[in-house]
Amino acid sequence: MEKTELPNGKLIYVLAILSCTLFCFGGITILFALSSYLLARKSEKIYEQNPSAYSNIKKIKKSKIIAVIGLILNLIIVGITIWTLATIGWDAWSDEFIRRWNEGLQNNSR
Repeated sequence: MEKTELPNGKLIYVLAILSCTLFCFGGITILFALSSYLLARKSEKIYEQNPSAYSNIKKIKKSKIIAVIGLILNLIIVGITIWTLATIGWDAWSDEFIRRWNEGLQNNSR
């Protein structure tokens, strides 16, 4: 019997890597981490039904670990964002952002 790869192996790995590398963009990539983790669990369940038929379970498990790390990083960023907005407020945060944005425009226009 020839071994085949589990479904979505490459997609799971790519989503997990993206969730870890792009986590600093406000926690939006938490969706990548969650979908990667859920797809990895689904692939592991398929593997458990017939272990001798599939060959890439190590890649799936590695991707699942990376997805968990990405999930943790994204949750930290979302927590920091919520804490920052709760302590200084949206108005102060947006005023500071606009001030720094204008400083950057002035410095780059010289």
